[in-house]
Amino acid sequence: MIGKKSAKVIKGLYALWYREFRVFTREKSRVISSVALPLFWYFIFGNGVGSMNKGNALSYQHFIFPGFLAMTIIFTGLFAGAYIVWDKKIDFLKEVLITPLSRTTVFFGKAMGSMTDALIQSYFLLFIGYLFLGIKFSIPSALFSMAILFIFANGLISLGLIIGSFMESPEGYGLISSFVIYPLFLLSGAVYPLDNLPGWMQILTRIDPATYAVDALRFVILGASSMPILFDLAVLILFDILMAFVGTWAFKRLRL
Repeated sequence: MIGKKSAKVIKGLYALWYREFRVFTREKSRVISSVALPLFWYFIFGNGVGSMNKGNALSYQHFIFPGFLAMTIIFTGLFAGAYIVWDKKIDFLKEVLITPLSRTTVFFGKAMGSMTDALIQSYFLLFIGYLFLGIKFSIPSALFSMAILFIFANGLISLGLIIGSFMESPEGYGLISSFVIYPLFLLSGAVYPLDNLPGWMQILTRIDPATYAVDALRFVILGASSMPILFDLAVLILFDILMAFVGTWAFKRLRL
């Protein structure tokens, strides 16, 4: 049987997850924009840059599709931190933290809610790619892609919550998150191959966790990658573990 303490933790995780999920589903504009923005960028890059390679625009669109799946996770993950800042301002977080729930439980409950949001959006984009963009999936490749997005979302959501735990104002968080979101995306190889980059830029791409998510997705979806798939997965899992440790530490020191 589940002990009273374990039952309390499970109920707390569920309550925090459900609250985050309800906030997400109530904000229709957020749901629409989180899918529409990656699609907008996808068509701009796909047709704009793809037009430089005459006759190969479609293949370029396929090449960048994994990057825009990762982009959905990046944007949603970093937005998760913004809700921590707002929860501070409206004192909701203070009410949560004075409950018997541990700070670790609060961190994982918030992370689970935001991760659900991110996965719904990225899986929907995966579905759109199959139906309308000519991206071909087998059942194993679709399931493997979903698993990679799940692993990547864990780390990015935690990163967003960590940044949000240190910030005091939405404006400050917006500024900092912009400095994180765009380098994560643009240095990931989402819109260009990594093979012939200058040395200094290769170093930057290798310290970007999104690089390994994009590379793994590209291998599963297109059969092409710059690094071994097992290496990509190992880096993403290590990133998740690191972010979980840092995130629980950040929430334990959180002051309101």
